[in-house]
Formats: sequence, structure tokens, C-alpha cells
Amino acid sequence: MIYEPIPIAAIATAPGRGGIGVVRISGKDLGPVIRALFNDTQFKPRHATYLPFTQADGSVIDQGIAIYFKAPHSYTGEDVLELQGHGGPVVMQMLLSRCLEAGQAAGLRLAEPGEFTQRAFLNDKLDLAQAEAVSDLIEASTEAAAKSASQSLSGAFSRVIHELVDKVVNLRMLVEATLDFPEEEIDFLEKSNARGQLSTIQAALQKVFEQAAQGALLRQGLNVVLAGQPNVGKSSLLNALAGDDVAIVTPIAGTTRDKVTETIHIEGIPLNIIDTAGIRHEHDDAEPGGIVNAIDAVERIGIERTWAEVEKADVILHLLDASRGPTRADEAIVARFPDGVPVIRVWNKIDLSGHHASVDPMEDATHIYLSAQDHVGIDLLRQELLRIAGWEQTGESLYLARERHLIALKHAHEHLQQAAEYAAQNDQLLDLFAEELRLTQDRLNSITGEFTSDDLLGVIFSRFCIGK
Repeated sequence: MIYEPIPIAAIATAPGRGGIGVVRISGKDLGPVIRALFNDTQFKPRHATYLPFTQADGSVIDQGIAIYFKAPHSYTGEDVLELQGHGGPVVMQMLLSRCLEAGQAAGLRLAEPGEFTQRAFLNDKLDLAQAEAVSDLIEASTEAAAKSASQSLSGAFSRVIHELVDKVVNLRMLVEATLDFPEEEIDFLEKSNARGQLSTIQAALQKVFEQAAQGALLRQGLNVVLAGQPNVGKSSLLNALAGDDVAIVTPIAGTTRDKVTETIHIEGIPLNIIDTAGIRHEHDDAEPGGIVNAIDAVERIGIERTWAEVEKADVILHLLDASRGPTRADEAIVARFPDGVPVIRVWNKIDLSGHHASVDPMEDATHIYLSAQDHVGIDLLRQELLRIAGWEQTGESLYLARERHLIALKHAHEHLQQAAEYAAQNDQLLDLFAEELRLTQDRLNSITGEFTSDDLLGVIFSRFCIGK
């Protein structure tokens, strides 16, 4: 990817008020910009200089610190100037405007989202996995996620990918050398232990995938949707899981008309618990005396939104009333659940039914008996959610992988599987064996950016915050 090293500037600190704010400038040669801002002031690289930040007419905007990083010893690999002042939004905007004005002759412009980190990638200061880890570290919602993002930023994830690539390259060299000298009539697969090398690579790849998949959970979490009839205790369960009264609970059916979302953490895994409107059909239930409890327009919209959330769920918690047992309405709800989404049947209100808190793995789903009101059996549900998520306390370092990393690793695994099938046919399909190894290498290289389209780079960096 080729870029024009036009200087860029942006506010590098988060929007809002704070004790300190930072304006960052990066470019191939910032000499003209620095002279326009500070006249003849000389900055010693990587040393802080306290001085006034002034307008073109000499009026003072703020007093602050300037730090100059000479290329290539900077975050972006270019010349970088950071101006640290008081973090008021008006002050920061005035300082940024002054920088853009002073650098106009040099072509200084406002940075695009993620452009500083993109330049760090293009200047080989970071590979693509490390660049993504910058954003993940900023957005980490738990201590475990922050530690894993830091691991990836330090290059740990990239190193294991490079080690895999090196193993694949070594095997490719042997295969292609054999293809180049067929007259030698050497049993390549036996003499070079190609099958053994391939098995070693497959085992190493599987281990990396497992660690990356665990790390992806730390980053993405799970969307857990609470679904069921009205008044079965969905909001009470949300409050019990959250440890706070985040949803209104009343004996009146249909209290929840729209979704209520609360993010909780179990063993460092973020779970987005989504409470939804109770699901029922027109004339499902009748009040004592035969009065039909009709569905009004607002409740109907709430039910439609419930089904929309169910379609997007990673896990569905189907709540049922243990004190009355299953009903035809419950069966109708189950029939509409999407295929392939894990479902936990949660039998609530065991304080009224006489059941004990328990987990019952059955053929249709895992059934859990609990009381959201009395907080009995809640830990059983937490553990079942972790089990479904595939979370294991391995004690090993995890990499805060993204979905694209997992997809690349899966495809690499598929190519290795295909290579193994060709290897099983001795030396007859060595050319196809070599091609599968090449495709494996390309898939792995896409993780760190050695083999990545410009379109993908644009998507990745556009999701960064401005100033980073």
C-alpha cells in the first residue's frame, strides 16, 4: 500500500474535559510546521519543552509542553510533534486550528480515523495484528481483555504466527525442491518426514486457534437474550445476574415493553444480557372470570423487537415458570427459536414450586432450576453460560483475536487438512501438496499484514478513533 506522506494533525485525547489534552502532528519533515508554530525554538528530540502555545498574532492560547520525536524513532515512523496542554475542548480545538493554520503551506491536514496507526503499520513500526491490538487495548472492557490486548500489542500473537509461517515455508522449500528435481527419484515424503512435519504444523496451528478463540471471547463477549412469556421473571433474572436493579420488576405482566441491555462479566468474559418483552399471542391467556387480556399496539411492537433480538442471539435463555410447568404457549415459543443457537431452559420460581436448584442436561437443551428472586441457583447458570461459551481457565497467555483472525486460522487449517490428504497419496500429488502449503502461508500472512488487500486495511483503520 502506497501513501503520500502529507503531514496530518488531530486531537489525540478523548473528547470532553480533562486535566491534559494532546494534539499530535505527524509527517515526513515537520521542520516547516515547527518553525511556523514556534519561530526559532529548537527542540531536542524526545525531550519535553515547556513554552506558550500562541496564535499567529502572538496572543497566548495556552501554556504547555511540546515533545518532538525525530523519524524513525516515533510512533508512526515519521517526524511527530505532540503538544500537551490543558484538556478543555475549546482550548484543544483552538490549538488544533492553529496547527492546521501554521502548517497550511506544508499541506498539513486533519487526520482520518486511525491514520496515525495506519502510518505506523505502513512504516513497519507495527504489523497488522499489533495495529489492531492498539484499538483493542483502548476499548478493553475488562482487566483480562486489557492484558490479552497488551500481549498482542507486544507482538506475542504475531511471533507465534511467524513461527507457524516459518514451519510452512521450510516444508514448502522441501516440496518444491523435489518438484524441481524429479529425476532424483527420491521418496520425498519418507526421506524428509514431510508427513511428520505437517502433523507438527497442524498441532501448533490448533493450539494457536484455541488460544485465539479464547481471546476473542474476551474481546467480543456473548449476546445472551432472555426470552419467554410475560411474568416468568426475565427482569428479575437480569437484576440477579447484574447484581443491581437495572430492570423494573412488578407483578403486572408485560412490564417490559422494550429491550433492556446490561453487560456483566463472568471470569472476565463480557456478557451482554438482553431482557426483552414477554412473548404471547392474542388471547393466549385470560384473566379470572374469562376476561381476555388483549395485546395493545405498544406490547405488539415490543414482542416484534423480542423476536428480532432472538434472531441475533449467541445464547437464548428461555425462561419458564417452574410453579406451573410447561404450557402450549411455551412450546410455541420454542418452535420459533432459530436453529443452531444454544438454548438454556431456565425454570424460574423454584421458591414457589418446591424444586431444588439444579442443572439437568437433557437431549433438547440444558435445564436449570433456580429462583431469581431469592438468588438461588444463579451460579449454576453462570457456569453453564461459561461452558457454552467454551471458556476454559488454561493458565496460558491469550491473544485478543478478532473474527478475521479466527477465519484466517480456520482456512489455514482447512488447507493443511487438504495437504494431508494429498500427502497420503505418496509422491503422486506433490504439486497439489505444494499449492495447499502456499495457500496456508497466505492465510497466515493475512493476519500480520504481509498478504492483505488495501480494501481490508481501509476497513480496519477506519474503525479506529480519530487521533489514533
